[in-house]
Amino acid sequence: MKISKRGLLIGSTAAILASGLGASGAMAEGTIKIGVILEYSGPFAVQAKEIDNGINLALEQRGDSIAGKKIEIIRKDTGGPKPDVAKRLATELVTRDKVDMLAGVVLTPNALAIADVATQAKVPFVIMNAATSIITAKSPYIVRFSFTLPQVSAPLAEWAFKNGIKEAYTLVSDYGPGLDAEASFKKAFTAAGGKIVGDVRVPLSNPDFAPYVQRVKDAKPQAVFVFVPAGAQAIGLMKAAAERELVKSGIQMIGTGDMTDDAVLQSMGDAALGLVTSHHYSYAHKSPHNKAFTDGVEAIDNSLRPDFMTVGGYDGMIAIYKVIEQLKGKMDGDKAMAIFKSMKFESPRGPIAIDPATRDIVQDVYIRRVEKVGDKLVNVEFDKIPSVKDPGK
Repeated sequence: MKISKRGLLIGSTAAILASGLGASGAMAEGTIKIGVILEYSGPFAVQAKEIDNGINLALEQRGDSIAGKKIEIIRKDTGGPKPDVAKRLATELVTRDKVDMLAGVVLTPNALAIADVATQAKVPFVIMNAATSIITAKSPYIVRFSFTLPQVSAPLAEWAFKNGIKEAYTLVSDYGPGLDAEASFKKAFTAAGGKIVGDVRVPLSNPDFAPYVQRVKDAKPQAVFVFVPAGAQAIGLMKAAAERELVKSGIQMIGTGDMTDDAVLQSMGDAALGLVTSHHYSYAHKSPHNKAFTDGVEAIDNSLRPDFMTVGGYDGMIAIYKVIEQLKGKMDGDKAMAIFKSMKFESPRGPIAIDPATRDIVQDVYIRRVEKVGDKLVNVEFDKIPSVKDPGK
């Protein structure tokens, strides 16, 4: 089933029919509704589109019906990091639209705002990106198919010390994920024997990276660990680092995969070459499953290279399908969560599973280096830490 652009109406009140009709026809009782809340407009619209591309591929691959019912995707736009809007939209979805599940969100503040709504309505909430560790602890109805910042930061700290980095500075965005990344890196790095020689936090909204990069350069650390949101901010930080010749001055940059997001990596140019990051997914991951995934996404939208947010949207939607199939279309929030807790399957990123104790994902974490393959900049995986749980819990 091919989903045309004309079939997608994205906005604060838009809804689309995501699959064809099953045996139950067009009757309302023959419909399973999924409320997708994303930051479709504003500074994080590209990230929302990446997640949406993954959702759309899953819908296309899984066919026309599930358990004799149709799926209706109701898309809502928060307009950016707006927790009050996210909570209102979630409330509308569960009270007015009567959705069977909630899904989506790029940003942690929006995810946290929705948690109480999911709990009160007993509606499962599938996280497709937001990565602060504490999110799943805020509601028993939350399950995450993306990652957490501690999950990718701690392995990088251990790798850095083992590979000769004894002193490091940290530069992170001043909000939940950045604080998670900073704390996890510091804890693992110092536990290994390393020394943190300084730290700085930059504002989430409209940051000017230049003075912060200069502060790092003046401190002359052996390496700087960085985390900023993927997309425009990562590009801005790399530009500031290149202008001030941070790497040329002898300071090694390392960070989470948000820094070298596959969707924008090409835009960073050769300044990104050699940057070492840790993450759970790379466009260049070598497996038949990932090849089929990247080809499928690019057939839907060739304007953006599939990235970790795309795989989060895809796997989250595949998991939703699996739950509906096991429930035979008879939706129940508690029964759905019991299935989510025991879920494991092969993803384009590798094997994934849900930790039943935390409802968070368990997955391989890869150490990657930005290299040029042909005329493309890609994150080439060269080391792997298997089956990593969230150390933040």
